[in-house]
Order: sequence, then C-alpha cells, then structure tokens
Amino acid sequence: MTTTERRRAAAGRMREAEEAVARLRDGFAGVGITLPSLRIDLASCAASDSAALVDLGRCNLDTALRLSQLLHGKAAGHGG
Repeated sequence: MTTTERRRAAAGRMREAEEAVARLRDGFAGVGITLPSLRIDLASCAASDSAALVDLGRCNLDTALRLSQLLHGKAAGHGG
C-alpha cells in the first residue's frame, strides 16, 4: 500500500469514526444523557491496519446510573 493509499484509508476511518461519534452523541442526547468525554481515539485512526475506535470516555456516577437503567430497560423490552 502506498503512502497516499494509507492516508486515504486513514481519512476514511476518521470520517466513519466522526459519524459514529455524532450518531452516539445525538442518540444519547435524545434520552437526556451527555457523555462529556465522547470522542474519536485518534491513535487508532492512525494505525494502517485497524479500525478506528470510539472512546466513550468518562462520566459521573449519575450518568453511569442513568445509562445502566436505560440499558436494563432496553434489555427487558421496556424501551427505556
């Protein structure tokens, strides 16, 4: 793979990761949850042979509890 091809591949992974972060941010906002550290893991985007990673980051205890309640509700079929 040439340098140009690696750069294009990295740019594509970066775009996909940006879109995923935006969708996650919108989805969480739709249920009243904000993850302040939600972002792209830039180091993973630079690797030539791996997929980009999304860093969900850190959140406070209240947010963690609300997330767990939301997930529990989805898993139980209650729709959150």
